[in-house]
Amino acid sequence: MTLTAVPVQASSILDKVTSEETTDDHAEDTSYSLLKGNNLNYGNVKVQRISSNEIGIHGLTQCHHACDTVYLSLYLERKVNGSYGTYKYWEFTADNVTSLSKELVVIVPSGTYYRVRGYHAAKDGSKESTSTLTSGIMIK
Repeated sequence: MTLTAVPVQASSILDKVTSEETTDDHAEDTSYSLLKGNNLNYGNVKVQRISSNEIGIHGLTQCHHACDTVYLSLYLERKVNGSYGTYKYWEFTADNVTSLSKELVVIVPSGTYYRVRGYHAAKDGSKESTSTLTSGIMIK
């Protein structure tokens, strides 16, 4: 039996881009209310790499009119051992407004993918909601 050494270029498992990730330094998702109701128009989330250990997050809940209560929840998810889990989260509400938006800058460990999940809702009598989810972006 003859063994032959074949040089290969090692690549990190973190560099493999799946259908859940993008090679861009930002990602965005918008979701319109499935009910096409009277209160909630749409929700939007964005994630952007600022530096090797900083992420910018933006979330928006947009209503058709001023609602009694508007909700925005943002979940920063981190990929560990091949699957995403919640790393940090924030929940916001506002009363008697037509929209609610928040921008955050978060310090994160580098070397893996991060994405943002959003929950958007509006209550004015009945409560209508939708959710959003960005692709993952690599922070390195």
